[in-house]
Amino acid sequence: MNQLEHQAYLQRLSPWCIIKPLANMQRQVVGRFRNRSDAEGHLQVLSRLVANATYIIVFDPPLEPPDSIDT
Repeated sequence: MNQLEHQAYLQRLSPWCIIKPLANMQRQVVGRFRNRSDAEGHLQVLSRLVANATYIIVFDPPLEPPDSIDT
């Protein structure tokens, strides 16, 4: 398994993300989590540590490759 496949695999395992919105509709993923509860706990800590920054929890499901879609 190469580095890119490994990273894609880890993203499929952790679909909940904390993101930091940036300018021009960009975003920076701060952390990935397996469940929403873990993401909410980390968001609370981030909010306390960096009070003037904005963070958002999003669900980022993995995209299915086109050849695996049943037709």
